[in-house]
Amino acid sequence: MIHSSTLIAILLVAITTYLTRLLGYVLLKNKTLSNKHRKILEVVPGCVLISVIAPYFVKDNPADLIAIGITLLAASRLPLLSTVIISMLSAAILRQILI
Repeated sequence: MIHSSTLIAILLVAITTYLTRLLGYVLLKNKTLSNKHRKILEVVPGCVLISVIAPYFVKDNPADLIAIGITLLAASRLPLLSTVIISMLSAAILRQILI
């Protein structure tokens, strides 16, 4: 069963991530944005999410650190679905090998 503080943290991160996307569009709805600016707005929610969860992964677990590196490499070259699959598999395999 999930601990209540964990559930609250997950909900707050989800709300914050959603609000960053929503507020970006609301505040800039009357502005004409270039493609570059539009792409930046699309990645802001992911950046917020990563900034919240990244400290957990960079503590002391080498398997997760290596998996993050593999995921970043995959994300720079592959579509999202492939990246998600590679990240989950690499984390699972590395945790079995290194932990």
